Amino acid sequence: MIQNITEFIEIGWISRWLKFGIALLIILLLAYITKRTASKHISDNNNKYRTKKSISLIGYVLIAISAFIIFKENNGNLGLSIGIASAGIAFALQEVITSFAGWISIVTSGQVKVGQRVKIGDIKGDIIDISILKTTLMETGDWVDGDLYNGRITTLSNSYIFKVPIQNYSADYPFVWDEIIIKIRSESDFQAARVLFEKIANDICGKYANESEAKWKAMQNKYRIENARVLPLITMKFDENWITFNIRYIVDYTMRRGTKDALFTRILEEINKTDKISVATSALEISNLNQK
Repeated sequence: MIQNITEFIEIGWISRWLKFGIALLIILLLAYITKRTASKHISDNNNKYRTKKSISLIGYVLIAISAFIIFKENNGNLGLSIGIASAGIAFALQEVITSFAGWISIVTSGQVKVGQRVKIGDIKGDIIDISILKTTLMETGDWVDGDLYNGRITTLSNSYIFKVPIQNYSADYPFVWDEIIIKIRSESDFQAARVLFEKIANDICGKYANESEAKWKAMQNKYRIENARVLPLITMKFDENWITFNIRYIVDYTMRRGTKDALFTRILEEINKTDKISVATSALEISNLNQK
């Protein structure tokens, strides 16, 4: 019985597959233990994530090396087999191969990274994981107003890197321009309103303008772009109904909603303190004129 088992194991291809299985089990076990140990000793989430990804990558490399070493005795047949199988594999696994190529492009180019906020096609969110075949996003927006998380996690094939436009909110320039519209009554003091709105915008958004200026100069050294205005900008237009102010400002891409709330709150507080400025409404006013 034992002799039969020994003879069975000694058959060339069976022996090699058994060796590869043992090597695979050892590598996966070591990777699992190393990840658990790293999780216990690394407190920073970003460093913990990068460490786990590095361990996984090293594990894949070790598995590939083990396979080559174990099966190298049959290199002549191996080369022929690979040649014959390549066409079938390429056809059957087109998406997998493209996804793997996309992962290589992502890693080498740094076009997108974990932690960045992006819009890929019609999907917007923060990248929470990039694996060999998939990119995972925590979605923002959709049925939720603004840039808040909606709780939906979306997984995309890495082939998106070659197929759809990618809009990155936090790569070289982690700021966005935003604006709010304020309408005041035609009889309001528009000059006082302009001064007031400019002061409020500078008080709340001035820090973002200062931080973004250095980033924009770095962008100019990398790309051919103009020297854009990063300070708050107040513009005005009017018609027969009201005077409209447009307040344009720079803000951190994660702070759009909170900054709008702060601006609107402060503007209403200041308007309530003065009788020179009144907020416009679309209500119909009827005046009773006494005729003599």
